[in-house]
Amino acid sequence: TPWGRGRPGWHLECSAMAHRYLGSAFDIHGGGLDLVFPHHENEIAQAKAFGDDFARYWVHNAWVTMSGEKMSKSLGNSVLVSEMVKQWRPIVLRYYLGTPHYRSTIEYSEEALREAESAFARIEGFMQRVVEKAGVVEPSAEVPPTFAEAMDDDLGVPQALAVVHTTVRQGNSALAADDKEAAVACLAEVRAMLGVLGLDPLDPQWADEESCGEDLHGVVDSLVGLVLEQREAARARKDWATADAIRDQLNQSGLVIEDGPQGPRWSLGPR
Repeated sequence: TPWGRGRPGWHLECSAMAHRYLGSAFDIHGGGLDLVFPHHENEIAQAKAFGDDFARYWVHNAWVTMSGEKMSKSLGNSVLVSEMVKQWRPIVLRYYLGTPHYRSTIEYSEEALREAESAFARIEGFMQRVVEKAGVVEPSAEVPPTFAEAMDDDLGVPQALAVVHTTVRQGNSALAADDKEAAVACLAEVRAMLGVLGLDPLDPQWADEESCGEDLHGVVDSLVGLVLEQREAARARKDWATADAIRDQLNQSGLVIEDGPQGPRWSLGPR
């Protein structure tokens, strides 16, 4: 610089922006593990020299990698979100990226995304079954203590998510036992927990995602309904081979058929 040797300006820019928009002290500063030195240490030095307390807590996240290599624009191996959401539902993509611990590396792969899609489909399936049985259930006022404890322990999302899946299993058992009250209570807790994670599919923020395929859903529902009527007719005449063949063909088309007390229901299966 004209005044002598100095650090790159981007260190100072971040300290200045934090002071301007967050004040002399704020709670959480995030960033990748690779920014601890020199960037974050420079921010601290500059802010402290100016007289600011700066950040109280630091949350350094690991990376999304591809073939073991950090995904970044400079390396040319990044995948744009705008392209990802053409293939994967945004809420599934959020589940995939948000459920590992923030200090854990996420190795990108199609298989891992499909596993995330299947796991989230199990949650959605439970929620849908309860709504069909009892109507929309509001989230409970508080999350279960075990969920709160996990989140309070360095944002332990994997352990918190285990509580979500345990509650879903309990809710499914309640549905199987025709215990409507218990199933509704489980859904209320699940919605509260998913709300903390920004993953509640019944929340209005995801309404646009659901409405995108609303017209097609009605058409598919009518067509699948006709096929399921044929399957039920085959079952009534004990033509199990035909009934199984229809179910298998629907499965191959990406639909999952579940037989319940109110009759068969369909849902989209994992791709």
